[in-house]
Amino acid sequence: MRKRFFILFPAILYLCSLPSMAQIEPLILSKVSNDERCRRWVDSTMNQMSLKEKVSQLFVYTLAPVQTKANLALLADAIQTHQVGGLLFSAGTASDQAQLTNQAQKMSKVPVMITFDGEWGLSMRLSGTPVFPKNRVLGRIQDNRLIYEYGQEVARQCREMGVHVNFAPVADVNINPKNPVINVRSFGALPDRVADKAVAYASGLESGGVLSVSKHFPGHGDTDVDSHKSMPVLPFTRSRLDSIELYPFKKLINAGLGGIMVGHLHVTALDKDNDLPASLSHNVVQGLLKDELRFNGLIFTDALVMK
Repeated sequence: MRKRFFILFPAILYLCSLPSMAQIEPLILSKVSNDERCRRWVDSTMNQMSLKEKVSQLFVYTLAPVQTKANLALLADAIQTHQVGGLLFSAGTASDQAQLTNQAQKMSKVPVMITFDGEWGLSMRLSGTPVFPKNRVLGRIQDNRLIYEYGQEVARQCREMGVHVNFAPVADVNINPKNPVINVRSFGALPDRVADKAVAYASGLESGGVLSVSKHFPGHGDTDVDSHKSMPVLPFTRSRLDSIELYPFKKLINAGLGGIMVGHLHVTALDKDNDLPASLSHNVVQGLLKDELRFNGLIFTDALVMK
């Protein structure tokens, strides 16, 4: 049996029961936090959990969507033994993922958050599903309403698969031609264009009932290192970050979008005295994202197996 990896996206620092007037509360989450029945259910469920169970809810476990005995054993171990809060299925087929999703929900005492890495829809991970263009092509479309409707359609397909969260859009401004990992995943090299397309896509997803998660905060576009293999360094001044890397994320936050993924990137302007990645940096997550930019949505880290 393959070694178990708790590898993706601990959802950190979001307390829907404690909204702050000083922060920008995402629209899709405010609908839930303002629903008294939902709040009572959350409070009741949380009060019955041990500390270990609460910590387990912060993890999303990655699993291949294949119907094998070994894979089903991994699923049962993740849900019943470790009681993880979410699942992310990797490459496979739509039918297998749907079946495993149903099995996971039946196994779990608490509904499992099903996530998906579908930057250009289900076909990014699942064979036999509708194929959409990658973001570089979409970035050339002038009518942002089409991008919004595209997001709605991706959300519709996600919901048919039982998916609650899509790790999209990529909000990185791809201005480095040597970038080995973002490239066609970005809407382009102009901050305002990337911001407009990302807001349109994310808004479409969320109008369709799927939480969007914009990535990779605070910006992975001007790097020549793949963060899956090594940690990129952003050596830029704060004013440069504000004008390029952070520009789309500020637009997304101010538009009331719900999720942001923090990348494994070292930002020298924010962490001068250490070499922490942004994903583990108090200065980036708490100081910049939550306090300064007033983001009050759901925050994820990038994959924890990345080097």
